[in-house]
Amino acid sequence: MKITFGLGNPGKEYENTRHNVGFRAVDYLNDKYGESFSFNKKLNLETSEINVSGKKLLLVKPQTFVNKSGEAVKKLMAKSKLRIADLIIIHDDLDIPFGKVKVSFGRSSAGHKGIDSIIRALKNEKFYRVRVGTFNQQIVKISKIIDKRKRLNTMNKFVIDSFSQSEKLKLNKLIKTAAEKAVQL
Repeated sequence: MKITFGLGNPGKEYENTRHNVGFRAVDYLNDKYGESFSFNKKLNLETSEINVSGKKLLLVKPQTFVNKSGEAVKKLMAKSKLRIADLIIIHDDLDIPFGKVKVSFGRSSAGHKGIDSIIRALKNEKFYRVRVGTFNQQIVKISKIIDKRKRLNTMNKFVIDSFSQSEKLKLNKLIKTAAEKAVQL
């Protein structure tokens, strides 16, 4: 069995934001192969088990904010007794152009606060990541802001913002691609 965590922020106000592409990818898989998510109060996460071509996947949506994802991942990994190498994290990535998806294994967080939280909680980075590109030209403008605090605040606002109209037209295909890459691992 593989455990596939989709990162995102809980709550209606975050549903269609860049930070929630991980939630959207596991929702896509659950809609296609599963039934419904169930909430585990003790672990503070939603889960659904699916079977794709004989492969079992546990889909997970932590109900912590992205930057605290490590708490939920650590608790579930300890309970499941699966290897960290059986862990797949689907998340947004500002270093990858919008519309692209990359898979990596055993890499640093590259500044992603959710991945950083998971690496710190597990004391290990030997897991898969399905990195969904959210970079666009706004990032170039934001990176030119001289005041560090203002740049960080603007970047944080960007990741919890909705997609542009032109991005929304391509978003379903991007989510599907990310979900399918996770299933292939």
